[in-house]
Amino acid sequence: MSTTPDRPTQKDAAGDGAAGDAVLDIADAVQTEAAMPGSGLPDLTTAPDAVAPGDDFLPLKGTDYVEFYVGNARQAALFYAHCMGFSIDAYLGPETGHRDRTSFLVTQGKIRFVLTSPMGPEGEIAEHVHLHGDGVKDLALWVDDAESAYKETTARGGVSVREPETLTDEHGSVTVSAIGTYGETIHTFVDRSNYNGPFLPGYRAVENEFFQSKPVGLKYVDHCVGNVPLGEMNTYVQYYADVMGFKNLISFDDADISTEYTALMSKVMSNGNERVKFPINEPADGKKKSQIEEYLDFYRGGGVQHIALATDDILATVGELRARGVDFLTVPTTYYDELVERVGEIDEDLSDLAELGILVDRDPDGYL
Repeated sequence: MSTTPDRPTQKDAAGDGAAGDAVLDIADAVQTEAAMPGSGLPDLTTAPDAVAPGDDFLPLKGTDYVEFYVGNARQAALFYAHCMGFSIDAYLGPETGHRDRTSFLVTQGKIRFVLTSPMGPEGEIAEHVHLHGDGVKDLALWVDDAESAYKETTARGGVSVREPETLTDEHGSVTVSAIGTYGETIHTFVDRSNYNGPFLPGYRAVENEFFQSKPVGLKYVDHCVGNVPLGEMNTYVQYYADVMGFKNLISFDDADISTEYTALMSKVMSNGNERVKFPINEPADGKKKSQIEEYLDFYRGGGVQHIALATDDILATVGELRARGVDFLTVPTTYYDELVERVGEIDEDLSDLAELGILVDRDPDGYL
């Protein structure tokens, strides 16, 4: 067991952006709907392209799930259900034959979060929570062939975490494999084409009316942002390019993202069909410690800083989340005084945006 002092484990999942929190960022967007084969689980397509390019050695169909290691999985699941409109759909634990952990699957739209806690003070899950507090462990990716995904990525320098393994139960089989990325974060490749169960083998469906909640309009995972120490951003940009065939969509330097006191640098990496997007941030020199440095100090290393979730009605979604007690960043009123001059005319009422603290940005393709 690590001798590092215990970390806080109750994090506000959509709150004020405290240094070590994995924040949920809400964005207004629209996506193509489709049906995911097997199990009745939602399709995770996050771009209109129906298939990946033919020369893509790692065709990704989208984000399969995001797994958090947390101090209290049941309590976290209830927060996501009652405050953020998720449904608690499946459970894994001692009752299902897994004595080292408790996991709850929560879903909304095409989003699947797995919340996992250790059953004792020792082991990899406990060590992770002990060192980092609550945080993201696994950015799992939906593929047609988990064995091929593993072979292709490890042959190109990917760090092996889990060799291909087929899990089975009465509902069919799921093949999984995994590689590592920044910090202690991993990518599990999931092929569930032969499965019709509640989530994965080892999970059982949860039927409890108190675990169900009215959705707030969250649709799918738009992107997941990683923070890495100074000097490591380009290392991981190259890792995603070489190992997973990702491309650099856009880059920001400290002149693009800065204030009088702090700055950061960021590069957005995406797979070929742009269904999976991973911005990678590192701190830049400034008069004061940047938010990236604060995260790295608090979290004790690189990790997932925030997860962006798409909605097609951000006013309604944020309004409902606020009504349920979810905290958001406080935006100064001067931001809205200058908004039209900065981004031009928009359809939404500025007073509504200001009341809810919603930000706006524009590029040649429109505004967000």
